[in-house]
Amino acid sequence: MKREFIQIRCSIYEKKLLKKRAARAGISLSEYIRSTAFERNIVERITPEQLEYYRMLVEYKNNFTRISNMFKKRDPQLAATVERLAEEIRTHLQNFKK
Repeated sequence: MKREFIQIRCSIYEKKLLKKRAARAGISLSEYIRSTAFERNIVERITPEQLEYYRMLVEYKNNFTRISNMFKKRDPQLAATVERLAEEIRTHLQNFKK
């Protein structure tokens, strides 16, 4: 149970920034400050817009993989280029999951 009270001084800009970051993480300002003080990893929530971009990237990766498979016999160089693009998108998607 949390009963102790600590006051800190910061600028108006710092306070707004802290509140904004706490809101994006979906936690209270107090919890955000405690988490950062104890060096805990804070993960921000995904906005609907970011989720839509993620879905779009997944769809692009799948489409480029399909295109690459179609051209393997006809144009191996084009297939290799498309495969590299699909792999680059896959790498970005994996970074997004972290």
